[in-house]
Amino acid sequence: MKSRLTTLCYIERDGQYLMLHRIAKKDDVNKDKWIGVGGHFEEGESPEDCLLREVREETGLTLTAYRFRGIITFSYEDHPTEYMCLYTGDAFEGTLKECDEGKLEWVDKDHIRHLNLWDGDLLFLDLLRQEIPFFSLKLCYRKDASWYSAFLNGTELELFDICGEDGMPAGHVKERSMVHQDGDFHRTVHIWVVRQRADGRLDVLLQKRSQDKDAYPGCYDVSSAGHVRAGEDFSCSAVRELQEELGITAVEEDLRFIGFHEGYVENNFWGRSFKDWEMSAVYLYEKTVEQERLILQESEVEGVVFMDYEKALEGIREGTFVNCIYPKEFLMIRKAMEAGFSAEGVWVKEIIADS
Repeated sequence: MKSRLTTLCYIERDGQYLMLHRIAKKDDVNKDKWIGVGGHFEEGESPEDCLLREVREETGLTLTAYRFRGIITFSYEDHPTEYMCLYTGDAFEGTLKECDEGKLEWVDKDHIRHLNLWDGDLLFLDLLRQEIPFFSLKLCYRKDASWYSAFLNGTELELFDICGEDGMPAGHVKERSMVHQDGDFHRTVHIWVVRQRADGRLDVLLQKRSQDKDAYPGCYDVSSAGHVRAGEDFSCSAVRELQEELGITAVEEDLRFIGFHEGYVENNFWGRSFKDWEMSAVYLYEKTVEQERLILQESEVEGVVFMDYEKALEGIREGTFVNCIYPKEFLMIRKAMEAGFSAEGVWVKEIIADS
């Protein structure tokens, strides 16, 4: 399959982008989607030649000022790779005409995310909004048009499934920072490492988050926790997080599922709003763990400590040590240990807004 070369331009005025609603062609790969204006290179054209021609043909406008913002690589399972030159234009001449590929409409930039867009388009539109310097973005799509991987300037990004009210993936995927910017419902795993002492009391391993974390730096937290990647399941994610953060090699059978926790919290970190609405599968890991033999992921974990459960609970309630632990979730540990069985179907909700 031969690769394709295209251009795409977002023409702007007065806080709006000119968007094309692709509703005219029956077999259009972009059918019913909203995109910018652009198209395929013709033989001998430079990116700028293609840009100016496509804008003129589709809109009737002649660009007089534009910027080359980035290269987008689209990798598809069943189509040739596409290399798209991404532009914005902020000055033009002429009169807007009707387009034979759909309906042209000026849309407020703040409203664009609510349109029927490709999930990956939301990402590069956000990069444009942030005025990120010239960038290279690779987006990988499956045959069913869902995307599963993305790389910004060669660095892999984290992608999450967006959930419906039932906590299950609803068909859309977003990048991590955008999920927490918009407060989208997504999935995580929480694994509590616990040990029973000879006197019957319970210890729980608390993780101290790295000072460089994007949220709650330096706070005590779940023994091991992390996001469920797009297309991944809970138990697989839990096994992966234990290995990555603590160096614990486990299998799914080593984890005792004790229920789901739905939590919501709002805060600000590093000058940015942070909204976290997550459905967490909560597990216990009860095999013997020697604290001094743990291999900590330095970028995520500053340190760990075993703490008496009741003292930790008191500290969480009274705020005597800095933590980001949900109190109701912490109580799930005691209930599960007393019951001695997995709590299938338990769903605990906990909202901590404007903390």
